[in-house]
Amino acid sequence: MATFKTRLSQISKSNGKVILANDYNSSEKNLQNKTIQNIKKLNPYLCAIKLNFHLLLPLSAKEITKINETAHNYGLQTIADIKLNDIGNTNRVTTEHLWNLGFDAVIANPIMGLDSLKNLVKSSHKQQKGVITLCHMSAPEAKLSYDMEIKMGKKQQLYQLFLNWALIAKVDGIVVGATFPKIIQYCSKQAGKNLSIFSPGIGTQGGSVSEVISSGTNYLIVGRTILNAKNSVSVAKKLHLQSIGK
Repeated sequence: MATFKTRLSQISKSNGKVILANDYNSSEKNLQNKTIQNIKKLNPYLCAIKLNFHLLLPLSAKEITKINETAHNYGLQTIADIKLNDIGNTNRVTTEHLWNLGFDAVIANPIMGLDSLKNLVKSSHKQQKGVITLCHMSAPEAKLSYDMEIKMGKKQQLYQLFLNWALIAKVDGIVVGATFPKIIQYCSKQAGKNLSIFSPGIGTQGGSVSEVISSGTNYLIVGRTILNAKNSVSVAKKLHLQSIGK
């Protein structure tokens, strides 16, 4: 089996660079059916679907497996967005469950430390699964933490340390919010082709597709802009075309 990074790259060549953040509020009913319908309707314009922690909790293992199987039937990759951050053994057990449910990758928080991150990447890559780590998030308050100046051998901002750790640990990609294009530029320049950049915050939060793509983003993570649209297919198609420069 090819690696997660390769699988995602391959599907993006035909389907574009949009990842659906299928992150409904907990008040939504029929989460499994809605998610599966989204996959069936929107799959031509998606390369992956991302399921957040709060969406996974109300669902059974059987329902989650069915969602992942449906996505795979349409050639899409699936990402568990749980911001994983714990000791090595807990990370290992958690990802074992996620892989058994059919996920292709996990989003983790590098604050766990470099050694734990290395171990997570190593164990995941053995299963041909991917690890994406936080670098700088899209919400305005992200500045309060990710821009924090720290001293780890040298003075730097926290997101710069997280980028360095991502490169050392050989993760598959990093999350950098679409609302911070200058930081995307910095990360893209430093990482080159060694990391893919995943950017949430398009549309509803103010991020611009053309700006982030030109800044170095590889994949657009889009949720409410598509989910809340009167015509979700039309919006997804438009974003798809923008992501490939048409």
